Amino acid sequence: MREKLFEYVANQYGIDPDYPFSTAPTYAVLRHSHNNKWFALIADVPGQKLGLKKSERYDLVNVKIDDPFLLEMLLHQNGYLPAYHMNKEHWLSILLDGSVNFDELCQWIDASYSATN
Repeated sequence: MREKLFEYVANQYGIDPDYPFSTAPTYAVLRHSHNNKWFALIADVPGQKLGLKKSERYDLVNVKIDDPFLLEMLLHQNGYLPAYHMNKEHWLSILLDGSVNFDELCQWIDASYSATN
């Protein structure tokens, strides 16, 4: 789903992923071209760092959600987790395992793009 997400962002916004972390070369950042602000972080993270019991790695995307009530509601749904390595008051992690359908995922990418513009 990671590549499908990158394709969506490239088609929608003309933005390609940036890989700024030498210590985490698989972590990709999506940022605005005009101000370099991040609107998404795509990472593969060990399950135990996400509060999941499995030791496997999970692909996820972090997005910014401006509405704290909405963010709290989403955290009670399958596929949504407190943001990994970001401010948990404004950011949310979404698993890229199919538990959140692609169209919904794109809506959150779009919302994050707007919230960070």
